[in-house]
Amino acid sequence: MQSPHVKSSLGAAGVRVPGPLCVAIAAALVCACSAGPASSQAWPAKPVRIVIAFPPGGIVDFAIRAIAPGLSDVLRQPMVLENRGGASGMIASELVAKAPPDGYTFLAHSNASSSAPHTQQAAPAIDMQRDLLPVTQFIDSPNILVVIPSLPVKSVKELVSLATRRKGEITVASAGVGSGTHLSAELFKSLAHVDLIHIAYKGGGPAVSDLLGGHVAMMFSTMPSVMQQIRAGRLRALAVTSAKRFSGTPEYPTMIEAGVPGFEFSGWSGMFAPTGTPREIVNRMSDEASKLLRSPGIREKLLPQGAEPVGSTPEEFAAFYKSEYSRWGKLVRQNGIKGE
Repeated sequence: MQSPHVKSSLGAAGVRVPGPLCVAIAAALVCACSAGPASSQAWPAKPVRIVIAFPPGGIVDFAIRAIAPGLSDVLRQPMVLENRGGASGMIASELVAKAPPDGYTFLAHSNASSSAPHTQQAAPAIDMQRDLLPVTQFIDSPNILVVIPSLPVKSVKELVSLATRRKGEITVASAGVGSGTHLSAELFKSLAHVDLIHIAYKGGGPAVSDLLGGHVAMMFSTMPSVMQQIRAGRLRALAVTSAKRFSGTPEYPTMIEAGVPGFEFSGWSGMFAPTGTPREIVNRMSDEASKLLRSPGIREKLLPQGAEPVGSTPEEFAAFYKSEYSRWGKLVRQNGIKGE
């Protein structure tokens, strides 16, 4: 006979289960139901994939590789870096936007993420503002105007004069249609009233490679991509595109100082995640990346290469990105820039 002090209920198979066992089963069910949130707290439990929107050698590749070892150490998981260049970063953007939003796939991109979508001939497969979440801005970096040593110019004024005499003959490389290096060139053409032949590549690395080979004459390159070549004498720097001289390389004048009024452009790179990625994971990645970017060791590594570390919150980066998306969309439309 059952004791009046021990209640029972029916189990899943209709078996009468003693009261204490009911309590144990209920507790187990509660734990199982709460496993979802707990799993995100344990993130990361496996390697994290970071898709880089351009080939090796550009500003995005440079920035993420500077902090990837530190991220691996603090998160105790490998950061698997994968370069997927093409379409000014849109190929990598689509790949990440369509990845599972589980915190194991991120995108490293540049300011081209805010301009390239506007240059697409057909409707883009994704909406950068809807399908991706800003995580943090890595760096801010002006472009730098460089020419091959064989080009007979040593200043921006001499370049303008030469380009005026040799209308439509001088080639200018870029990391792709709609990239910051392309928009800088378009801005120069407009403000200096010169006609240049634009040669678009799949990223800054291939563009600089052809520049060093003498296949193109000039480029508004990201600074980290060319500083070593400038110091080695393989390229000649004429000016930086920021409004003020860059603190890491104060020896180079601005485009405004060099004789092109109104010329101001600054490039950047940052990290995105697929929309739907848990907010706690986005915040954690942002926090850890920002700490690394603000550390003296990383700062000392980035500044001489022309990159100012930033490290913003997801909210700060989202507001900045929204502004950039609007700004460059307007410029692309005004100049009729279209992808090839």
